[in-house]
Amino acid sequence: MQLAFAPELKAFRAEAAGWLNDQLSGPFKALRGQTSQMDHVEERRDWETALGEARWSVVGWPEQWGGRGASIAEQVIFAEEYARAKAPPRVGHLGVELLGPTLLAMGTEEQKARFLPDIAHGRAIWCQGYSEPGAGSDLANVKTKARREGDRYIVDGQKIWTSMGMIADWCFVVARTQPGSVGNKGLSFLMVPMDQPGVTPRPIRQMTGEAEFAEVFFDGAEALTIDRIGAEGEGWKVAMTLLGFERGVSTLAQQMHFRNELDAIIAAAKANGQAANPLIRQRIAHAHAGLKIMRYNGLRMLSDETLSGAAYTYKLYWSQWHKALGELAMDVRGQEGEIGIDEERFDSLTSMYLMSRSDTIYAGTDQIQRNIISERGLGLPREPRG
Repeated sequence: MQLAFAPELKAFRAEAAGWLNDQLSGPFKALRGQTSQMDHVEERRDWETALGEARWSVVGWPEQWGGRGASIAEQVIFAEEYARAKAPPRVGHLGVELLGPTLLAMGTEEQKARFLPDIAHGRAIWCQGYSEPGAGSDLANVKTKARREGDRYIVDGQKIWTSMGMIADWCFVVARTQPGSVGNKGLSFLMVPMDQPGVTPRPIRQMTGEAEFAEVFFDGAEALTIDRIGAEGEGWKVAMTLLGFERGVSTLAQQMHFRNELDAIIAAAKANGQAANPLIRQRIAHAHAGLKIMRYNGLRMLSDETLSGAAYTYKLYWSQWHKALGELAMDVRGQEGEIGIDEERFDSLTSMYLMSRSDTIYAGTDQIQRNIISERGLGLPREPRG
C-alpha cells in the first residue's frame, strides 16, 4: 500500500493549510477549537459562506457547482488539514457530505442548479429525515406518509434524532408514498422545506447538555413533486445511495478529530501524573495503534471503487474504538471529568465520552453492522426476518 502522498500534492496541502490558518487566526479566530455542534451558529454559517467563496467547501465537486474538481487524494488532504487546523464542525455537513453527492449522482439538472449552489456557499443548512420512533436501524419500517396532490406531496409523520433539526432550512425525508406498502417498497425521497406551516421541530436535550438533535413533526407539510429525487417508489434506492457517501473522505477528517482527542487525553495524563501509570500508558499505546489501523483501512476503503466487504467493517471498528477512547479519557481525568463547566454542560473530553455512548447505536447499531458484514461482506445466509 502506498501510504505517502505524491510530491506534487505538497503545494495543494500548503495552500489549504495556509488558508485555514489565516482564517482561523483572523476573522474566525473564535471558532478555532470549537467542538460543539450548536455553539456560535451564526458565526459558523458565516464560516460556511467563507469556505464556499474560497471554493474550499466542496473541493471534490465539479467547478460548475462550486467545487475544485479535486482528486480523492486532494480531498483527503483538505479533510486532514481541516481537522489539523482545529476548524469547527461543519453545520452544513449533511448537505455537503450526503445530500449534495446524492444530487450529483441521481438528481436532475434542474435540481442540481436549484440546490447545489446554496449548499456549496452555505446558504442552506440541511437535516436528515430518516429515523423514526419505530424505525431506527430498521429504516425500512418508516411510517411517515406522503400523499400526492397535483404537483406536491402532503407529508404527515414524525422523524427523530434529527441532527441540525432546530436550525436547518431543508430536510431530506424518506416517506411512504404507496398506501399499503411494507418494508423498503413504496418509499420516496423528498426534499422538504422546514420553514413552513406543518413542520414543527422540538429539541432533544442530550446528557451532554446540548440539543444537537431534534424530533420533527410533519402535519400536512408540503413538498413539491419536482423536489423528489428519483422516481416515486424508488426512495429506498436513493436512501441507500446517500448512505454510501458516509464512507467518503470525511472519514479521514473524523480520524484527525480522533487524533486531536487522543492528544488531549495524553496532555491531561501528563498534567495530572497519570502518564506514569503503566496501565494507562498501555491503553494510550493501544488507542494510538488502533487509530493507525483505522487510517490504513480508511485509505484502503477510499481506494476501492467497488466497496468491497472490508468497507463494511469500518463503522463497527471506529465506534468500538471511540467508545473505548471515551472510557480512557474519564479514567485519565478521574473526578475532574465529572465536574461540569456550568449547570448544563461539560468540557470537550467529558462531552466526547458521553457522546461516544451513542456511536454504537446511530447509523446502524453494532448488531446491525455485524449483520451487514456477515450478509453483504461474507455472503452468509440472511438472518430470519420475523
